[in-house]
Amino acid sequence: MLKFVIDEDMPRSTARILGSSGYDVKDIRDYGLRGADDLEVYQFAQDNQAIIVTGDMDFSNILKFPVGSHWGIIIAHFPNEVSNDEINRQLLNRLIEFKEDDFIGNLVIIEPGKVRIRSKQR
Repeated sequence: MLKFVIDEDMPRSTARILGSSGYDVKDIRDYGLRGADDLEVYQFAQDNQAIIVTGDMDFSNILKFPVGSHWGIIIAHFPNEVSNDEINRQLLNRLIEFKEDDFIGNLVIIEPGKVRIRSKQR
């Protein structure tokens, strides 16, 4: 079962939607990490063996967060005009559409209508 850490730049509803779909979800705002820097969020996710779900493109820096060295990073990269409901719908659809191995250790960028995956070396 996939586990997720929701970054504070994601809608609060993301944690509720994923949790109600059966995923193990922690929102960093509920763990005293509001305003924490990226490395603290990253470490919290690693300690919880969870995939980070964020809108922060800084997490796409593979020099700072090399693929294969973490539990996974999902970046929801959507224009500001996209509603929270639509972001959550597309995120949930991608989780259902792909296998668990597509996320673990990888950088996954979800954008309107497409997904890019930067995979660890196999």
